[in-house]
Amino acid sequence: MTVPPGRRERKKAATRQKIADTALRLFLERGYEAVGIRDVAAEADVAVTTLFSHFAAKEALVFEQDQDFERRLTEAVTGRAPHEPLLPALRREIQALVRHCTADSAAPIWHMIDASPALREYEESMRLRHAESLATAIAADPGLSRTTTACRTIARFVIDAYAVAREAAEPEAAVDEIFRMIEAAWEVASPSRRT
Repeated sequence: MTVPPGRRERKKAATRQKIADTALRLFLERGYEAVGIRDVAAEADVAVTTLFSHFAAKEALVFEQDQDFERRLTEAVTGRAPHEPLLPALRREIQALVRHCTADSAAPIWHMIDASPALREYEESMRLRHAESLATAIAADPGLSRTTTACRTIARFVIDAYAVAREAAEPEAAVDEIFRMIEAAWEVASPSRRT
């Protein structure tokens, strides 16, 4: 049974969400570059130090669900049913993430990200970190028995599938197309194919 978070954890989570919501609203109203950390802190009615205790950088305010994204991907590997193949589990998670990020309500956020070199660079470093976490989860699964190189490569492909599909005219169809290629690469990396 999961223990519900205590009062302190709930308060911290509410403060974090308030800061993130305030920042996103200000960024969309005024433009990312025009809003400073002090502006966000003042509008959210928190100290700058409080803001930085929740977010390491201004860019992190835009990607406030970063840790959730990474957790969902690694749990698609570690939390799948016994004997469930890896790639269908990852495909389902990427499909869900792409649906969320291509909703009409997300379009202004992605326009802002695409227009900002700092946000694009932050997103790229975030994707590399997610790929490493995903590769570690895949490599740790004894039932998958692939080389470290294969695990890292497939993880990169999966993370990039999200980015490519998000920008496609038909995102869900793009995920299906990309995963057919990923499945072929995974099959080639099979231990039985290397003998």
